[in-house]
Amino acid sequence: MATLQTTLSDLDPQFPAADVVPQMQVRKRSGALEPVDVNKIVRAVERCCHGLPHVDPIRVASKTIGGLFDGASTRELDSISIQTAAALIAEEPEYSKLAARLLLVTISKEVSGQNIYSFSQSIEVGHREGVISKDAAEFVGANVRKLNSAIDDRFSDRFEYFGLRTVYDRYLLRHPITRQVIETPQHFFMRVSAGLSVRVNEAIEFYKLLASHDYMPSSPTLFNSGTKHSQMSSCYLLDSPADSLDAIYDTYKQVALLSKFSGGIGLAFHRVRAEGSLIRATNGISNGIVPWLRTLDSSVAAVNQGGKRKGACCVYLEPWHADVESFLEMRDNTGDAARRTYNLNLANWIPDLFMRRSDEDGMWSLFDPKDVPHLMDLYGEEFDKAYVEAEEKQLYRRQVKARDLYARMMRTLAETGNGWMVFKDACNIKCNQTGAAGNVVHLSNLCTEITEVTSSEETAVCNLGSVNLARHLTDGAFDFEKLAATVRHAVPMLDRVIDINYYPVTQAAVANSRWRPVGLGVMGLQDVFFQLRIPFDSPEARMLSAKIQEEIYFHALSASCDLAEQHGPHAAFHETRAAKGKFQFELWDVMPAEKERWELLRERMKTVGLRNSLLIAIAPTATIASIVGCYECIEPQISNIFKRETLSGEFMQINKYLVTELQQLGLWSEEVRSRIKMAEGSIQKIAEIPEELKLIYRTVWEMPMRALIDMAAERGAYIDQSQSLNLFAESPNIGRLSSMYMYAWKRGIKTTYYLRSRPATKIAKTTVAVGNRVDLQATASAISCSLDNPESCEACQ
Repeated sequence: MATLQTTLSDLDPQFPAADVVPQMQVRKRSGALEPVDVNKIVRAVERCCHGLPHVDPIRVASKTIGGLFDGASTRELDSISIQTAAALIAEEPEYSKLAARLLLVTISKEVSGQNIYSFSQSIEVGHREGVISKDAAEFVGANVRKLNSAIDDRFSDRFEYFGLRTVYDRYLLRHPITRQVIETPQHFFMRVSAGLSVRVNEAIEFYKLLASHDYMPSSPTLFNSGTKHSQMSSCYLLDSPADSLDAIYDTYKQVALLSKFSGGIGLAFHRVRAEGSLIRATNGISNGIVPWLRTLDSSVAAVNQGGKRKGACCVYLEPWHADVESFLEMRDNTGDAARRTYNLNLANWIPDLFMRRSDEDGMWSLFDPKDVPHLMDLYGEEFDKAYVEAEEKQLYRRQVKARDLYARMMRTLAETGNGWMVFKDACNIKCNQTGAAGNVVHLSNLCTEITEVTSSEETAVCNLGSVNLARHLTDGAFDFEKLAATVRHAVPMLDRVIDINYYPVTQAAVANSRWRPVGLGVMGLQDVFFQLRIPFDSPEARMLSAKIQEEIYFHALSASCDLAEQHGPHAAFHETRAAKGKFQFELWDVMPAEKERWELLRERMKTVGLRNSLLIAIAPTATIASIVGCYECIEPQISNIFKRETLSGEFMQINKYLVTELQQLGLWSEEVRSRIKMAEGSIQKIAEIPEELKLIYRTVWEMPMRALIDMAAERGAYIDQSQSLNLFAESPNIGRLSSMYMYAWKRGIKTTYYLRSRPATKIAKTTVAVGNRVDLQATASAISCSLDNPESCEACQ
């Protein structure tokens, strides 16, 4: 074997010859020492480079060898190789695959080092250590051979580095003492499948759906399926507590219990009396909602999600509440700290009447809920009538110009991104659950895609999962047959969660068994448009987006009918609009082209019923989209190149579709990369790039928000819940935001989510070298993106 010095010099000229070099040793995972074999390091990297023509294994290997020191562990050397490959992703996206493969080798060594060589052994260890549930262990034990043989490690090659790192750091089960992972990524997918299945063939088919990255359940299901604490639901919606000490603290207890088991929480606060209101029991004066929400803020921070992170809660308030202006100040960065709540998210639950008066520059009356206790339970024309009657009786505390209050809402959005605009009447009038009197949607959830009825007896619940649209193209066209198959497979598994889920509070169990709502969403819409080479806001893209959503809605309803035939409709079916034959698109005054199939489905639905009262909801998918390596939910790309910061670390993200096209044109060079970084990830001012590519690869900052809103409205006709619709403004101002949200309301949008502004993605250009050479390490630390959905909540992700 060549000496260490000779090999180093051969690999990289940065290692000069020397007369004497001591023989180094490395420490293996077993603890034993052995002499360094540089060729082993080279071969280990080369084995992971198959099918990656644009990567240079010697470049990665030499950097790894450069990190050698006497007594270094093989794990440390593996880590250097992974980090080296990851640092080159901005230069060549194929290094993401290489980094993922190197990480996969590390994971496999960690698992096999505990004498775990099969899926069943992983489950046995997990059950023995108190992590895996008895039911899951028995199911696997009864089907060992079939489940073990179904594991296909080739699926792991679909991971990009960011996705696999996320799975490794946050999803794979770990030994409670050593904290080493006890399952590989494929064991993880099979564990999730087995935890949801009642038949072995069903488990295997669902495993293939997950392992192929065609579909992914939300994080609570991925975390907890098959474990001793199988809380797999994503969202919980609590009605406003009644205006009493007992009711408020009972609600706080619910929030704490739900937060303990990783639930994302929405809470209405419409019923609690306003500041200055008389408290008859003590003849005192109320301090209003702010002190109560301050208490909730501390509780949410204290009772974290499964011991992993802070709790996450969004509070909803109607704009007629007399404390609304104080409410809008609660996330401000200035002012009295005793009146701020930085652990809570805020949302406005807005009736149409307020928007009309803002549009007309009319007056708006603010009431104490104690004086108008019926307003929060009314919507549409009934609300309008009751509100005007209360004004005529002069029950209001004071009046303001509606447009001034609306402008204050816009200022809150511009300054904090919070204070989301969610439209009460659209959510109620277009909700399947509000088909009977007394059923009212009082709020949405933490990420604004769930719209379900609540009451003091029922805490609404929803289980989420998302179809990866990027994996549904065949031979250059969108594959609607594959989409149908995916949806019909996903819906029964979402429904299964309802029956086997752990419910921290009784109110949630009652509501979920009665209504059985689920939320099937999408991700990777931007990937579809990139693969088809059509601009995000083009007529073709808009038509395809609506068609995809129509197909998902149709097949989800069909699957729910199938379930109803087998198990009966959900208990509250007779209270729904579907029981009368109403579809979501009819509530939007939209009619799809293929009327005949919808009429057949209508008759079937009225005859056999639906197993689920609600079926479609588009969640943010920030985390699960990273697992499968696609763009989030329904959003355009933020930038063609940026750094993503998560709890798993910092990750370079680059538009692989753009890179491929530039490589084919011979335009992908260090100079072009530098210019894209200098332009904040935009390619619009790079003269060499063809205009066609500039149109396709625009960032969200280069698109009109009207197009995003129109597209959301067009797909909204086939979404019976709602969608987490972020809107973007590079330099937000009150006038522009006012017009944007007014337009969203007029288009019939049910909910909006964050307002994203550009400063969060600025690049520190001083670290990008002038000229043709770019320092990769400097660049990696220069580009940042804080536009991710808040990692305080993983429920919808």
